[in-house]
Amino acid sequence: MEDKDLSLRRVSVTRYITPLREGGSLPALAEANDDFKYVLKFRGAGHGVKMLIAEVLGGLIAKELGLAVPELVFADLDEAFGRTEGDEEIQDLLQFSKGLNMALHFLSGALTYDPEAQKIDSLLASKIVWLDAYITNVDRTYRNTNMLMWHKELWLIDHGAAFYFHHSFTNWEKSALTPFPFIKDHVLLHQAEHLNQVDKEFKQLLTDELLHAIVWTLPEDWLEWEESEFSSEEIRNVYFSFLKMRRDHSELFINEANKIRNAGI
Repeated sequence: MEDKDLSLRRVSVTRYITPLREGGSLPALAEANDDFKYVLKFRGAGHGVKMLIAEVLGGLIAKELGLAVPELVFADLDEAFGRTEGDEEIQDLLQFSKGLNMALHFLSGALTYDPEAQKIDSLLASKIVWLDAYITNVDRTYRNTNMLMWHKELWLIDHGAAFYFHHSFTNWEKSALTPFPFIKDHVLLHQAEHLNQVDKEFKQLLTDELLHAIVWTLPEDWLEWEESEFSSEEIRNVYFSFLKMRRDHSELFINEANKIRNAGI
């Protein structure tokens, strides 16, 4: 199959501006050699490259489904970067993150989405709920919406908690067929009135060719896991197969979401 070109731009980080401590993985606001500011996610934080993989896969899928996501880029961090940083925790994070990281374009002036103050239409809510159920994203809740309002448009951020099966990377088939009961905590679930309509549309958009192209954007060195016996090619094939199987059995998570909505849970 001939892949669609979904390659990400690559930048070099030139300045660490400030930590963004609201993120559990301690992301940072940084500047790159293209003079743009980015929210930088580090390979040396938390779940490491698996978090970066989830960010890239989740962000690219969302974008291809027509949802607003800040531009994702690969971000190089030089070995010498951060040696003068005074905060030891941040210095360690920077040192452990040398090499290829990822970043999202910084949306200057964006405000955290407030579900009580800002209602969105049910079709958009349905699209976001479908996405998060599909990629098993547990982190779009009232407590942490991971959405921003920018120029009167809703933008999706932070997909690092998605694809949680990959933290053990065993029995991925069972994970692909989960109805995803965690959808009950989704901040937009009760506005998602058009899940069946969205399901038909999104299943047509997510072709095998597109899913293959998305998975094959992952950098080689993010797939060299010390704790794993799988090769990078085998890891890519698992992600690809997971996404295909989950798409082909989307009725499992759609029925679960509709059941919870109808029960008023």
